[in-house]
Amino acid sequence: MLTKKQLELLSFINKRVQRDGVPPSFDEMKEALDLRSKSGIHRLITALEERGFIRRLAHRARAIEIVKLPDAMENSAGFTPQVINGDRPDQTPPQAQSVNTAAIATLPIMGKIAAGVPIEALDDGSRDIGVPGQMLTSNDRHYALEVKGDSMIDAGINSGDVVVIRETMSAQNGDIVVAQIEGYEATLKRFHRNGDMIALEAANPAYETRMLPAGQVEVQGKLVGLIRTY
Repeated sequence: MLTKKQLELLSFINKRVQRDGVPPSFDEMKEALDLRSKSGIHRLITALEERGFIRRLAHRARAIEIVKLPDAMENSAGFTPQVINGDRPDQTPPQAQSVNTAAIATLPIMGKIAAGVPIEALDDGSRDIGVPGQMLTSNDRHYALEVKGDSMIDAGINSGDVVVIRETMSAQNGDIVVAQIEGYEATLKRFHRNGDMIALEAANPAYETRMLPAGQVEVQGKLVGLIRTY
C-alpha cells in the first residue's frame, strides 16, 4: 500500500514522463506536492524504490525507471515501463550485455566518510569491494569509502552508499572530493576555492557551506563512482 503523498508523487512523475519524455526536477516535485524541502521528495522516492515501484539508475542525471504502477493507475494510464532519461539527448539504448568479471577491480574500503556532521578520519582498509573497471583511471590509485549522513543527497549520494575515490591532491571548483580538515576530520563535499579560502559545500539545504582557510583543508581524492546495494 502507498501513502497519499507516495501515490501523488508516482502519479506526477508518470504523467510528466508520458507528456514530456523527461522527468520533473526535484524542485518541480516539491512544488507539485506542496512540500517545504527536497529532503521530503528524497524520502518519498526512497519509499517508492523500496516498494518496487521505481528504480534509480546510477551514473545518469535524474534517471528513474518506473517499474510498475498501482492497479488502478496502471489500468487508466495504459502504462508501459520506461526509463526517464533526465537531461540526456534522445538515443537508442544499448542492448544489455553480460558482465565481464575480468573487468571487476578490487578496492579497499578505507573506512567511513562523513556526508553530514564529522564522523572520523580515514583508517586502514579492512574490507574490499569489487567495482567495475571502467570507473577507474589507469595508473592512478583508487580506494572506496562508506558514506554516513545525508548532506549529499541532492547529488544522489545516500547514507550507506560506497563511493569510489581517485586519489589526488588537487581539485577543480565543483568537484566532489574527500577533504581532510586540520589533519583529522574527513568529509565528502563539493569543492570551491575562493582566493585563500576553501568552501566545502553540501548538497542538502539543511547543511551550511563551510568556509575554511586553504591551509586547513587537504584534498585526498575525487569522487569517480558510486556503488549502492539494495
